[in-house]
Amino acid sequence: MDIILKGWTYFASNILTVPAYFIGLITLVGYVLLRKPWYESFAGFIKATVGYLILGVGSGGLVNNFRPILVGLKDRFQLSAMVIDPYFGQNAVTAGLTEMGRSFSSVMLLLLIAFIFNIVLVAFRKFTKIRSIFTTGHVQMQQAAIAFWIVLFAFPDLQDMQYLAIMGVLLGAYWAVGSNLTVEYTQELTEGAGFCVAHQQMFGIAIFSELSKKFFKSDAKKLEDLKLPGFLSIFNENMVATAVLMTLFFGAILLVLGQPYLVEAKFLAEGKSFFFYILTTSLNFAVYLAILQLGVRTFVTELTNSFQGISTRLLPGAVPGIDVAAVYGFGAANAVPIGFLFGALGQFLAILSLILFKSPVLVIAGFVPVFFDNATIAVYANSKGGVKAAMIMPFIAGLIQVYGSALVAQFIGLAVYGGYLGMFDWATVWPIIAVLLKYAGYFGVAIVFVALMAIPQIQYARHKDTYFLITDDYAAYLEKIAAK
Repeated sequence: MDIILKGWTYFASNILTVPAYFIGLITLVGYVLLRKPWYESFAGFIKATVGYLILGVGSGGLVNNFRPILVGLKDRFQLSAMVIDPYFGQNAVTAGLTEMGRSFSSVMLLLLIAFIFNIVLVAFRKFTKIRSIFTTGHVQMQQAAIAFWIVLFAFPDLQDMQYLAIMGVLLGAYWAVGSNLTVEYTQELTEGAGFCVAHQQMFGIAIFSELSKKFFKSDAKKLEDLKLPGFLSIFNENMVATAVLMTLFFGAILLVLGQPYLVEAKFLAEGKSFFFYILTTSLNFAVYLAILQLGVRTFVTELTNSFQGISTRLLPGAVPGIDVAAVYGFGAANAVPIGFLFGALGQFLAILSLILFKSPVLVIAGFVPVFFDNATIAVYANSKGGVKAAMIMPFIAGLIQVYGSALVAQFIGLAVYGGYLGMFDWATVWPIIAVLLKYAGYFGVAIVFVALMAIPQIQYARHKDTYFLITDDYAAYLEKIAAK
């Protein structure tokens, strides 16, 4: 047993939680199951892995580019506040556990339990109606940390194995059900690309897609349909639009922070031009976004082609749930910066209201929620409800991310350690789970599990004839929809 656990720990540490290698491995296994020649399988592994590494460079660059603003808003104005960001949330849990004399040493075992449970739910899809496998390992690590804290908050006297059992079932169910919720919306957005989203705003994608359909016309003008006249036509080009919008956004905040602070904090070298620092920082946003989209195009094709081997031979009908950035290569390119800007506006207004009303918990916007949540919501909202939806839905999401995170972090006692995950699902779904676990105990665990497992049953009941067809044969799905 010890050998098995050590082997799993090595696999989880070096492959499962390193998305590039895990995606590469899935691609390799898929091509082998399709009986592709070894050199084609190997080439697929390389392209998928390198593509994801490219995506990582783009994502990391976007986050690091935002760092001067994140640090500056906290230090320049002496704000003692909680940062809503997955990495700050993970660090906050670590700090809290250390102060309590505890450690989260069994995280790899938790990931094993939850991941296996996700696979089992897919294997029995005839009964569970689950079609998706959550493969985004670094997100699983972040979520495991916050979920551990929530369960510890609700059940402080449990032993480690009891924690792991409860968390493994709840996380595994959340991963399976949440990613499954995004299947229809993602297949329609990507025109049958064969993947879904496994990230931190899966319920958000479903909610805002439905709201966009309900409150906006299905034939409303979309961002990709806009053709601006005259000098405004330069904004028809995504790279130009992104660069100009980010220059205005970053430039305004950096001007408020001021050159002296940036020099003192060593973000700007002594004697260097403040103007060109702002310009370079802003233009780099467009650079890293282009890199991210290149990575998406590189690995998504390989993964979805190879996953046919897994979905036909091992887990019939299964689709991979992957990083949310994968959808940025589909739909309107301008939806990404539009979602970021309107989501940021919503977050900043919510933060300002917390300050004005002297909230016991102050929040600082983290880049990961404000970008990856809201850009994603805009992409889906635009596809369902057009331009207005792409602006309004991220703005609403931005408000919810701040208010929901402030409430739950205060409730579970994590705010004092300086961080919370902050993404949409963890500002909406998981606060409800925390309340149920705290006040209903084991009965609350049962309620959460039953509620989660009921969601795919409801999805299936709404359109039984196309529910599995949309992943099994997208062309046939379109024909059936057209026939209706």
